[in-house]
Amino acid sequence: MAYPFQLGLQDATSPIMEELLHFHDHTLMIVFMISSLVLYIISSMLTTHLTHTSTMDAQEVETIWTILPAIILITIALPSLRILYMMDEINNPLMTVKTMGHQWYWSYEYTDYTDLCFDSYMIPTSDLKAGDLRLLEVDNRVVLPMETTIRMLISSEDVLHSWAVPSLGLKTDAIPGRLNQTTLLSTRPGLYYGQCSEICGSNHSFMPIVLEMVSLKYFEKWSTSML
Repeated sequence: MAYPFQLGLQDATSPIMEELLHFHDHTLMIVFMISSLVLYIISSMLTTHLTHTSTMDAQEVETIWTILPAIILITIALPSLRILYMMDEINNPLMTVKTMGHQWYWSYEYTDYTDLCFDSYMIPTSDLKAGDLRLLEVDNRVVLPMETTIRMLISSEDVLHSWAVPSLGLKTDAIPGRLNQTTLLSTRPGLYYGQCSEICGSNHSFMPIVLEMVSLKYFEKWSTSML
């Protein structure tokens, strides 16, 4: 999860988030080089005398500053499109979890099990235990097996919500009357926090999401105890 004064993105926990981090660094370096070049040109024009004023009218210069930006845009667009298609792929999910947004809590249903469903509310500050995170802890965590492809079906029963977990690279809108889907895959165990990312009313900031990624053996024990 994020920590105070963090400047970068959260550590990646899924292959998609790793790709997003690489793309972020790739694009940031291109922006840095462009900014450095523009700053150098501006400083040069302010500190030197223009002895060859006819250079700016040359056909070669116009060709370069037309083709070069197009090449830069292509180097940004191609990796971006690749990641977009990867995020839309559903690769033989082994289980499905349905998520419904409400004002102001989430409800979850494990569709592969009978009567395995629950609501997830934020724990009030007055009820927090030592070490709990304010505005992020919930009474019922979403327990899922790691290294397993999971399909998340996301919708809403009242207003627009958005189910987002940054460390997994997930952000899917919950729209009333529409069922959106996304793929979830965690490469390691742990607790991963998220929040509703769509302004949905007065208690919008009180809709945390907590995923507990565990081994398959522990998940089987947990699901048996919940039935």
